[in-house]
Amino acid sequence: MTALLEARDLTIALDDRPVVQQAGLALAAGDFVGLLGPNGAGKTTLLRALAGLLLPQFGSVRLDGQPLTALPAADRARRLAYLPQGAECHWPLSVAALVALGRLPHRAPWAALSPVDIAAIDAAMAFTDVRHLADRPVTRLSGGERARVLLARALAVDPAILLADEPVAGLDPGHQLDVMALLAARAQAGGAVLVVLHDLTLAARFCRRLVLLQAGRILADGPPEAVLTPANLRAAYGIDAHISHTDEGLLVVPGRRL
Repeated sequence: MTALLEARDLTIALDDRPVVQQAGLALAAGDFVGLLGPNGAGKTTLLRALAGLLLPQFGSVRLDGQPLTALPAADRARRLAYLPQGAECHWPLSVAALVALGRLPHRAPWAALSPVDIAAIDAAMAFTDVRHLADRPVTRLSGGERARVLLARALAVDPAILLADEPVAGLDPGHQLDVMALLAARAQAGGAVLVVLHDLTLAARFCRRLVLLQAGRILADGPPEAVLTPANLRAAYGIDAHISHTDEGLLVVPGRRL
């Protein structure tokens, strides 16, 4: 299948310290990929490079077969949405106004919302089940509500590719399941989704493919059963883990630190 987004031999250094080394990764339509690894493994750095927010020292990122850096920013913004880790809302915008910001890449400066914009905003809010919050200030939402609203803003772009950095961090288990189900549905509808996660069982349950980083390098890339092996978990996290198969996928329970 043709890749929508592809990284080749990416090497990225921050403050002269190598963070990502010779990483290669491709996303195609329908992919739901979990990006895993311990703290400091380079997950966020790799995601930001794929979004065009960091320039690699070596290697390249291609969007629709073209170098990402050669594409106008507006074109990139229409094709690719980035949901950063721990995104906050400091202004008391209404939920509807915040989600509408996702349509900025499609609009001329100061232009009013078009019927296409309004339809995209409504579809994103319906998809994430936040229509009933439309008039509420985002600063008065719960953590789970805010996570769904920020996801709606990203989906309002109607991007082919969604990059999300720890979108379930800080959420209770029920809201984690809600957000992961929404991301899976987005991939099933033909989008490409790459999400950074720390919960190994959640990743194994929802993601069709996992990429495991260790010290800036890709240690494993494949189906959950092939990536979440005892040997890989020892190498990446320095842990022994109990791994079992259930009707809903792998169950991974950290055992002890090695």
